[in-house]
Amino acid sequence: MDLQTLDTTLADLGQPAFRAKQVWEWTSRGVASYDAMTNVPAEVRSELTARVPFSTLEVTNEAHSKDGTVKALFKTVKDGRPVEAVLMRYRDGRRSLCLSSQSGCPLTCTFCATGTMKFGRNLTVSEILDQALHFRRIEEVDHVVFMGMGEPMMNLDNVLEACRRLPDVGVTHRRTAISTVGWVPGIERLTESDMPIRLALSLHAADEALRSKIMPVNDRYSLASVLEACDRFYEAKKRMVFIEYVMLKGVNDSYAQAVQLADVLDPKKYKINLIPYNPTGSYDGSGREAIAAFKAALEEHGIGATIRLTRGQDIDAACGQLAAKALASAS
Repeated sequence: MDLQTLDTTLADLGQPAFRAKQVWEWTSRGVASYDAMTNVPAEVRSELTARVPFSTLEVTNEAHSKDGTVKALFKTVKDGRPVEAVLMRYRDGRRSLCLSSQSGCPLTCTFCATGTMKFGRNLTVSEILDQALHFRRIEEVDHVVFMGMGEPMMNLDNVLEACRRLPDVGVTHRRTAISTVGWVPGIERLTESDMPIRLALSLHAADEALRSKIMPVNDRYSLASVLEACDRFYEAKKRMVFIEYVMLKGVNDSYAQAVQLADVLDPKKYKINLIPYNPTGSYDGSGREAIAAFKAALEEHGIGATIRLTRGQDIDAACGQLAAKALASAS
């Protein structure tokens, strides 16, 4: 819900200051409406129902994968902007959310479906939280990664303010990660933050020219400058930085490129997640044998790597696939 509107409405109703906290406590626990908030006076609940929409997002489509992943397509109540978020269920019991920070993305990475969308705007704190709250009403959640639509570091004030409330929803700061394509000012500000949030860097090539071709943001913030900022993050937080590396057949998956990647990363500071490419029409994905060989080459040169389990590919909910494709048919 729009937390600012909630505060002003309760003030207009002459309610005590603790009333907003009561409403938020119920909301963060996953209730479906104001009616469930039994310690809030009935007349106040009625006024809130009439004056403060329970969510800043409207669900326009929901897709369910055979692996348990759920993708929700929303539009913002304020101006109809498309937003997607994903719930990933794992066999070990983890319930992880992939949240969006923007509607669309202005950075046009060539492997990412979101980059093909027209950029809308930054999402508000409430619009970010309402993605998490939608899934919290389904079941308990315990991990969050800001790896959905948009570049979180370009909307960091709102992302961090949302992070401050995520523990109430069930997700601690240490189980929250912010992914960036290398927006250096944001990395620096996250380093200064008092919250122990994890940092993930979408790298995808250790060669400056190739990275610029895949990710135009590299022309603005070179890989060298990005890694310097990540090094400072590690020194300040003493938390390893996760490297996200999407495997593109014949583009960035050779033995020599694995060696080059290992050479630019300090194994004490970085751990690599190799991501099988999810089809968006731009590239072919590396095969299993090529990914396994790349992983072996990294480990041969002293740096740890894991191959990420792909979730929700059959519903276009996997990494790089979020593009609000169902909006037209769902609205």
